Amino acid sequence: MIQKYISIIFKIIRKLINILIYKIDFLICLGMFYVQNVKHESFRSRGLPYISVARNGKCTIGKHFLMNNGLKGNPIGRPQRCLLFVCNFATLTIGEKVGISSTAIIASLSITIGDNVQIGGGVCIYDTDFHSLDHNYRKDMAQDNIHQVKSAILIKENSFIGAHSTILKGVTIGVNSIVGACSVVTKSIPDNEIWAGNPAKFIRKINESEEV
Repeated sequence: MIQKYISIIFKIIRKLINILIYKIDFLICLGMFYVQNVKHESFRSRGLPYISVARNGKCTIGKHFLMNNGLKGNPIGRPQRCLLFVCNFATLTIGEKVGISSTAIIASLSITIGDNVQIGGGVCIYDTDFHSLDHNYRKDMAQDNIHQVKSAILIKENSFIGAHSTILKGVTIGVNSIVGACSVVTKSIPDNEIWAGNPAKFIRKINESEEV
């Protein structure tokens, strides 16, 4: 009986502490958005992300944005802070009611995420190869940077990206579509389809009753 009461008291105290921490996280994140020139509306952040927007980069976030960072925000394994990295002259546009957890988004050219998109824990989204595919260019850093291939990514509304998946350059993910956990997406996915695997392949259509 005593153990039960101690457990209840502990959970109440932990809840109150978490409420305080979330408020502090919000204020610090608000400051991060300000100094990085991130245009945003309403948001919540559990834990603190890493944000870097280059001087000529552009990052825009819509209403009701939710970020889960680290173990407390998303306790499903492989915890890390969310990473929003926007290179010079690149754009990252995030729509309304988007949720991300321990997600790394690297915009070297253009990444657009539509409304009501849910992005699972540990997902990585890259619109560049980071390095040239030609080993001769990779020997010189300047040439390597010049010859890396970039291609825009578009993730359309109501889609769901399963945990620990990787979305690579040039991909479009269709309306309502689902990417299975731990997938590597190298090709565009049409609307209303489920894809999974490495590389991700078509699994099946989504029935109307399953659509968001």
